[in-house]
Amino acid sequence: MPALATGAGHEPGLYELLAALPSQLQPHVSRPEDNTFLQDMFGERSLHSLVKIHERLQHFEKSKPVPVQDNAAILAHELSEELEGKSANEEIKELLKLLTKLHIESLLKVHDTVALKNYDPELPPLPDDIDDDEDSVKIIRLVKNKEPLGATIMRDDHTGAILVARIMRGGAADRSGLIHVGDELKEVNGIPVDDKKPEEVIRILAQSQGAITFKVVPALKEEAPTKEPKVFVKALFDYDPKNDNAIPCKEAGLAFKKGTILQIMSQDDATWWQAKFEGDANPRAGLIPSKQFQERRFALRQPVATLPFQRTSSRRSSGFRRSFRLSRRDKKKTNKSMYECKKSEIYDTADVPTYEEVAPYSRQSGAKHRLVVLVGPSSVGLNELKRKLLISDPQHFSVTIPHTSRAKRNQENDGVEYHFISKSLFETDIQNNKFIEFGEYRGNYYGTSLDSIRSVLSKNKVCLLDVQPHMIKHLRTAEFKPFVVFVKPPTIEKLRETRKNGTVISSKDDKGSAKPFTEEDFEEMVTTALSIELHHGHLFEKVIVNDDLSTAFGELRLALKKVEMETHWVPVSWTHS
Repeated sequence: MPALATGAGHEPGLYELLAALPSQLQPHVSRPEDNTFLQDMFGERSLHSLVKIHERLQHFEKSKPVPVQDNAAILAHELSEELEGKSANEEIKELLKLLTKLHIESLLKVHDTVALKNYDPELPPLPDDIDDDEDSVKIIRLVKNKEPLGATIMRDDHTGAILVARIMRGGAADRSGLIHVGDELKEVNGIPVDDKKPEEVIRILAQSQGAITFKVVPALKEEAPTKEPKVFVKALFDYDPKNDNAIPCKEAGLAFKKGTILQIMSQDDATWWQAKFEGDANPRAGLIPSKQFQERRFALRQPVATLPFQRTSSRRSSGFRRSFRLSRRDKKKTNKSMYECKKSEIYDTADVPTYEEVAPYSRQSGAKHRLVVLVGPSSVGLNELKRKLLISDPQHFSVTIPHTSRAKRNQENDGVEYHFISKSLFETDIQNNKFIEFGEYRGNYYGTSLDSIRSVLSKNKVCLLDVQPHMIKHLRTAEFKPFVVFVKPPTIEKLRETRKNGTVISSKDDKGSAKPFTEEDFEEMVTTALSIELHHGHLFEKVIVNDDLSTAFGELRLALKKVEMETHWVPVSWTHS
């Protein structure tokens, strides 16, 4: 084993002795395993580090700076009195002037204060009344500043002991490395806590300032140090620990909003995870409900219910149809209620939004664009926004061409207005799940196929698609990586002002005639938007209020530019393909 030096000028000490011991003891060891044991023990890096620290401290003890005197201010005052009036020498006058200046006097007083103070660390004395039969204890002193200690406690149901329940990652207790989960608290600042409730102990800690001394019985097995995990999740709900009666310690909780990116620091507790905000320089973690625990709470809190969409089935289907109409070159008006969507419009209550594991993603040069999905209530302006995007850059944006089973008309071309296929082939494609949405009108099928989306993306174009909100989850795949934009209406008061001269295509007759907006139309638009956002808001990456069409278009255009140029957080499964 090579000799390890402690630095130039150092005499051989314990550090060098450790390095030499294995070879010195080898003649006295009879079995190979004993020799291996000694080699491993004396070669342990942590042991060498501790000994090196010990020798450094010993060196400091011998050579630490010592003040020459601790009464410099008194000496300066006495010198000033003695020199006063003795000579008219200019140098003496200058010295007297310096010594009587306030900042010089203050500096000398500070020097004396520092010289008189002992800055060596002092450990509290061991108590004299330790029983020989008492468990081994640790005396720990931590300096408390404005941040919490970063540990929670609980009472053991069987023994009644106060135990450390968890250590918050990055907190003061965690950084000290002295307190561990399972440690039993015996005293806090000399106050026994055996007969106290956890709330009373927390009160003692809250009232303590400066150094806090703990007397603890160490846990049988201390936690092994762990590396900082790199698990990130997107929060799909709002959370405030102040309103959570189930959290073990409200002060230790971490409040967040829907859409926040969190770094999960610990999942050791099945009920309460530890997390911090992504990119936050503060290393201290906070408590958040675990995914499983929050899912159970949501399931108990939210009864299965249908949406207030039921009275507007014709209006719902119209939004489905209009996504087809925009791809047609002829802009002939057709009946808004011509389609009947065959997909269930009851929201999937089994999908309980809590957290989604995410990873950073940026589109590489030459890679396919992300699918852009627009959702919103009928008449909110989805098609107007799509049309403005197509006009602004027809070489960059495109829409899908729908499929139909009806016969081709004279003025129509296959693959332009529609993809014309037979009814039997359409039904086969339905069975094979080739359509994201489809409907039937007057015995003919109409639908948007997944292949039509792929066709647009393969041409290195951005595919614009509007679908019913419940279809979003079927598009959330690594292949499409959809960027979901929710377009919502402004307040009813603003709608009355901005849509007073607007018209909506009626769904109450077969001619699809235009009629002015009514108060019922406004109420329906706002109510529908609220319901969509309530049930699907966790899937939206961008929300735009269509208060003014030009402003909304500018906001959408900027958002789509950022999607192509910047890094975004996406489901981690999308980055594995």
